Amino acid sequence: MKNILKKFKLPIGVAIVFVALFIFAPDTATRSSKVAYEYFLEMVFILPPVFLLMGLMEVWLPKDKIKKWLGNDSGLRGGLLSLALGTLPTGPLYVAFPLAASLLHKGASITNVVIFLGAWAALKIPQLMIEVKFMGIAFASMRFFLTIFALILMGSFMKAVLTRHPDKKWLESNKGLSDQ
Repeated sequence: MKNILKKFKLPIGVAIVFVALFIFAPDTATRSSKVAYEYFLEMVFILPPVFLLMGLMEVWLPKDKIKKWLGNDSGLRGGLLSLALGTLPTGPLYVAFPLAASLLHKGASITNVVIFLGAWAALKIPQLMIEVKFMGIAFASMRFFLTIFALILMGSFMKAVLTRHPDKKWLESNKGLSDQ
């Protein structure tokens, strides 16, 4: 029983907060329940295709190709490919995290994964088109290139920190997933 409580402490805590809200602030509880339900529906419709895409990526893209294209020795080509992969999709950022984890397990460099995630979050092509329309080409271009510069710096910084202080237990614990 103690192990179950320890394992599910976050969901139990959320349930306790919801019960308290329903008792002490029913309007807030109703609004928060509605928001939680809407996010749940969003995830139900978005995550299954993402998992399907991840499964296909595991099968179609061999580990040696990912290492070649996005690994530590991929250089500028890997950075540009990561940037391109991150700018094309138009989905919420939480969709990119499982894809990034899959890339890491297949041998992509930390720098390229950070560039991929940052590009997904801040450099989507449709977003850029809207910026050009409302803010002008000069602003959109400057923000785009400064963001690329910042992503390269962040990726290099993350690589330096994680190389100096390697704590890859999170990567090693799921290593069997990429070997299958």
